[in-house]
Amino acid sequence: MKNAVLEVDAVSKDYGGFRALSRVSLTIDDGEFIALVGPSGCGKTSLLKILAGFEFPTEGRVRIQDRDMAGISPAERPTRMVFQKLALFPHKTVEENIRFPLRIEGVPEDEQIRRVRTMFEMMHLKPEYRHRYPARLSGGEQQRVALARALVSYPRVLLLDEPMSALDAKLKKSLQAELKRIHREVGTTFVLVTHDLEEAMMLADRICVMVAGKIEQIGLPSEIYRTPATRFVAGFIGETNFLPVSVKAEGDGAVIAPLCGRGDPTKLAAGQIAPTIGGERADLLIRPEDVRIAAEAPTSGGWHVEGELTEKFTKGSSTQYRLRVSGLDRDFIAESTGFDTGHIEIGQKVIACFDRACFYVVEGAS
Repeated sequence: MKNAVLEVDAVSKDYGGFRALSRVSLTIDDGEFIALVGPSGCGKTSLLKILAGFEFPTEGRVRIQDRDMAGISPAERPTRMVFQKLALFPHKTVEENIRFPLRIEGVPEDEQIRRVRTMFEMMHLKPEYRHRYPARLSGGEQQRVALARALVSYPRVLLLDEPMSALDAKLKKSLQAELKRIHREVGTTFVLVTHDLEEAMMLADRICVMVAGKIEQIGLPSEIYRTPATRFVAGFIGETNFLPVSVKAEGDGAVIAPLCGRGDPTKLAAGQIAPTIGGERADLLIRPEDVRIAAEAPTSGGWHVEGELTEKFTKGSSTQYRLRVSGLDRDFIAESTGFDTGHIEIGQKVIACFDRACFYVVEGAS
């Protein structure tokens, strides 16, 4: 059983008259990889800066390894931070950049050499890069140097502020895989702030979704995606279809019936209903990959909507179809594996079917 390495207790942060964080509480286990996600201005970077010691909370407290961090400077904390712009020293070589924290800490020379060598191996940096300056490295190589400098002093918590946001898509994918490997090898607790939801799903053990300075939901990636606590989380994480339904409580679950499209009333268990449901109207969450395009409506048991195909996109390993459906204020999306064979044309009437095993109900739009 893991122990908590970092505890955030009812932390609030005010900047003048603006409240960036409002009574945020969060516990992170030793060795965990957690991602903070949310729209711009939700407070995730403010929280990261408070953990690092670059900002102090207006209210509440932060504890790292059971030690209260009130008044503790960034240099004195068992944390290191990788910034969005990396902040490598341009006048220092790669080796000097990586060594810098060890020299500040007064680590013996032979131990410095050993640790730098270990970082070069871990980050797959070529030995000839030791005497190069950051400007002579590629973006991915600079990223590896920044990670090496942050990890060389063996911090208990590594804080990452969108470190891969400026990289091209192919390089980002490669470094995401490397970051996952590094986390597994070093066992340090990672806290990542990212706008890339796919990155959060790929890397994190848990995802913390924030909005308006508060935590909306914390959970496993599968929980956040399949059983979101609120409509906001459902719409924020991945592409989503919302289909209006009626809801009638029955036992420990509820019976739902479509208000748009067709389908028989269906009994759902409590685990298929978000805890925020409070009325007789709600929305059925249907992920695009759970929708299939058919020539005819299902004869029994299934739910479906009929619409006009407005657009289709090839996304490499899958094809996405967008339908205009009467009664919905936005396109209904289906996504299937493989390439489109051209049998469905823009403007054609099609049937979109979805299975009840994938149903999950969230509150309706306000």
